[in-house]
Order: sequence, then C-alpha cells, then structure tokens
Amino acid sequence: MILHLILLALPLFLLFLVRNHRNNGRTPLPPGPPGLPFIGNLLQISKTAPHLYLWQLSKQYGSLMFLRLGFVPTLVVSSARMAKEVMKTHDLEFSGRPSMLGLKKLTYNGLSLSVAPSNDYWREMRKVCALHLFNSKRVQSFRHIREDEVLETVKKISKFASASKLTNLSEILILLTSTIICRVAFGKRYDDEGCERSRFHELLGGVQTMSMAFFFSDHFPLMGWVDKLTGMIARLEKIFEELDLFCQEIIDEHLDPNRSKLEQEDITDVLLRLQKDRSSTVDLTWDHIKAMFVVIY
Repeated sequence: MILHLILLALPLFLLFLVRNHRNNGRTPLPPGPPGLPFIGNLLQISKTAPHLYLWQLSKQYGSLMFLRLGFVPTLVVSSARMAKEVMKTHDLEFSGRPSMLGLKKLTYNGLSLSVAPSNDYWREMRKVCALHLFNSKRVQSFRHIREDEVLETVKKISKFASASKLTNLSEILILLTSTIICRVAFGKRYDDEGCERSRFHELLGGVQTMSMAFFFSDHFPLMGWVDKLTGMIARLEKIFEELDLFCQEIIDEHLDPNRSKLEQEDITDVLLRLQKDRSSTVDLTWDHIKAMFVVIY
C-alpha cells in the first residue's frame, strides 16, 4: 500500500517541481500548452509535420510560445515581428546555441562555426571565413564553376525534354547545388555514377540524419545511458568515423605532391595554406579544418 501511494504521488510531486521551477520568482514565461511531468511537451509535437503543429499552437497562444522539451525550456517564435525582436533587436541575448550531442560530435566537439558558442573563438573563425574563404573576390573567382554547372544542368533538362522524359526538377537542382559546392570546396564533383557518388550521398544522408536525431541525453541529462541501449551512440560513432575518413581523404588528396594543380584554389587549398603559413588568428588544427568541411558539407 505504501509503495502504491508513492507511485501515485510521484507524478504530482514532479508536476509541483516543474511548476515551481517555472515560476520561482523569475520573469513570467510566455504562454504555452500545458505539458506532462518530467517529459514536458515532447509527446505533443507531431513528428511528421511539427511546423503545422506549432502553427496551430501559435493561433491559440500567440507569436511567442513557451514549450518544455524534457528539461529543455524552449521559446517558439511564430511571426516576422517577433523574429526581428529575437534575431536583430535582442540578438546578443539569443546568440547562444544549445549543445546537442549529435551536432557536437559531428562538428569535432563543436568547432564548427555553425554550432560554436558566441565567444572569442567564434568571432575569430568568422573573421577567417569573411577575410579568406567567402570574401567577394573569392566568390567571384568561382563564377566559372557556377556557370559551367548551370550550363550542364540546362543541357540535361533539355535532353530530358527532347526525349519526352519526366524531369524531377527538385532532384536536379539539389544535385546542381551539391556539385557546385563540392567543386568550390573540394575541387571535385560527386555526381558521376559509381561507388564514390553512392558513398558520398549515403554519408551526406547519414550526417544529416544523425545531426537532427533525438538523443535522450539532450533532453534528460541523467538518461544518457538510454542512448547507448537504443544503439544511437553506436550509430553516431559509426557515422562520425565515416565522416572523419572522408575529410581525411580530401586533405590527403590536396597534400599529395603529385596532385595536379588547379588554376583556381578551392576552399581546402586556402585552409591548408592558412594552416601552413599560420596567417590566421586561430591556430588551425586538422580538426578545425575538418569542422569547416562540415559547415560547407
């Protein structure tokens, strides 16, 4: 009987803790749907169409809503006016990035510019990108690559049209973008038929999947062991090993003294030159360069 009473009282106790945590003298939180004890609003969000679910909620609770995803407090912005407040007017207060397990692992412990916290390191890496990698002069130098690939894409669509074949424009445009990025960044293309193309796209899909995958430790810090039981940690490690091998192969190809020199430096060439000359304010390591690959990737 005592055990039953404890089990019945536990959810109420957890609910009390959550509500007390939400209203412990701080500024009142924005409105939002009530959640369950411990898990918050996690089970309420649709996996198939979360954007539609949040849009429906915004009509009820307004353009700024509060959700709790496990132990993670979350603000949902649902209007252009509120987005301006968050991303422009009060951008410094909202410039932090949550440290998610999948993204942190795949970006070499958060070295990637896209997930690094807003600190001195992030500002220095941003300077490296602005001054050396993506300045207007370098972007313009890659114009011939963009024109070549667009021309090839137009020819491909024309060929399909002449043969009266159905044309998947979404697939063709994604391939066009991917090819341009790979030529600019790595000096090679992965659109040709064969095992290399298959490996590249499988790896890209795996990285995208694991970077957005659900890990218990992201929402429940004391339940990281569940990720091991479900095999998510093993999957993440496997994808990371494949990603690291891919990045290392790109570096080795560019360091090969027998490699034919291209007329135009690609992004990898620039990064390796910055590392060799130590002309960057950041002491670039192999992990820094590989993390930059992930940004481009």
